[in-house]
Amino acid sequence: MGLLERCHELFKTSNLYEVLAVNKEATETEIRRSYYKVSLKVHPDRAPEDPLATEKFQVLGKLYAVLSDKEQRAVYDEQGLVDEESDVLSQDRCWENYWRLLFPKITVQDILEFETKYKGSEEERQDVIQLYVQHQGNMDAITASTMCCSQEDEPRLCGIIRAAIEAEEVTSFPAFTQESDKKKKSRRKRAAKEQQEAEEMQKEMGLGEEDDSLVMMLKQKQKSREQNFNSFLSDLETKYSKESKPKKGKRGKK
Repeated sequence: MGLLERCHELFKTSNLYEVLAVNKEATETEIRRSYYKVSLKVHPDRAPEDPLATEKFQVLGKLYAVLSDKEQRAVYDEQGLVDEESDVLSQDRCWENYWRLLFPKITVQDILEFETKYKGSEEERQDVIQLYVQHQGNMDAITASTMCCSQEDEPRLCGIIRAAIEAEEVTSFPAFTQESDKKKKSRRKRAAKEQQEAEEMQKEMGLGEEDDSLVMMLKQKQKSREQNFNSFLSDLETKYSKESKPKKGKRGKK
């Protein structure tokens, strides 16, 4: 049975983009991120109750291998076909190793190094502006969604947003420009509580000072922010993982 047929059988659609919940115009980064998110749901170690988890995981690996190969993707986009005999879809490949090559485990040191490079970068500025527009100036949502963000970073984030507004790069949303002092104090109070809980967790886990940033990050993104933290990890995997790519396969059949 071919890849498209297996996709239909396991994911109820033979459209490779639909399986990953992205559109045909998705960028390589968007496809990579979506593959990571979907594959996590069916990873054999994370879905032991699903008897088809291993098959789904393997099919997702093949699917991503096709869409991440420019030639294979071009053929699929044009003809809706994949080359089942290509090296890209080699049957003897270990898809678990392939997945781990793409998404190596993120360590505490990796996160701290990423945080150092990310803060103050143009990438952070663009991300903050995007979140500002997405949440229409709601600082609660912006600070909860910004990577590597703590209460101490809020003045800097606000500065980035104000500069973008003054440069007419973005719209001036009342939720940001007219935010009440009461709401600001509430956010600071909540952050202080989270910091205290993080410090207590740090002691309980016996972590040293070098791990503090990670613990703070974990704690800040827990509970109601859990989904945002999962997204953060996914983004970090995509941004920080090694640029290791599988060998190119031959062009699909016409």
